[in-house]
Amino acid sequence: MSSQVFKSSRSGLRSRQAETLTKLLKAGDEELRAVGHEALTVRTVAARAGVSPATAYTYLASKNHLFAELFLGYLTDDADHAPTGPTPAARVQSVTRRMSERLAAAPELAAAVTPALLSSDPDVAQLRLRIGAVFVRTFEGALGEASTPGLLDALTLAFSGALLQAGMGVMTYTEMGDRLDGVVATILEGH
Repeated sequence: MSSQVFKSSRSGLRSRQAETLTKLLKAGDEELRAVGHEALTVRTVAARAGVSPATAYTYLASKNHLFAELFLGYLTDDADHAPTGPTPAARVQSVTRRMSERLAAAPELAAAVTPALLSSDPDVAQLRLRIGAVFVRTFEGALGEASTPGLLDALTLAFSGALLQAGMGVMTYTEMGDRLDGVVATILEGH
């Protein structure tokens, strides 16, 4: 992951704090890829980052908090990607397909994020709002002048529901992209 991934999480922190958080998030990403979400602990992330567990818990309340931070960073890291297509529906489809493909390419994060976002952790609750805001901004950018509050709600709810279904194993993330093409067409074109 690029260093930009952790930019939003570091805002408001002093330089040393931002460096520590960046080290923890980088180590968390590496640990997640190495051992998976079930075996990962904040302590193993701390060891990988070279900080004490107490320091790690200062920044990351739980592994669910870590996974939500990583997911937000993953989304934010791709925020500059421009949607493509001649119509609002085509542009939204390009966005949902890209997000689906990126999740399919990051199976460890994809497996970790659904249970993390469904957790009752208060730190995750704050991140859910920020993640939702990224979805809304992304769809708003793809819709352009066709954007309305109702369309944004429909697209965000459809995408969130598809994420949940993929996270539960009802479909793969690749299938999610395919299925969302039809959902987006139905929402925006009525068929």
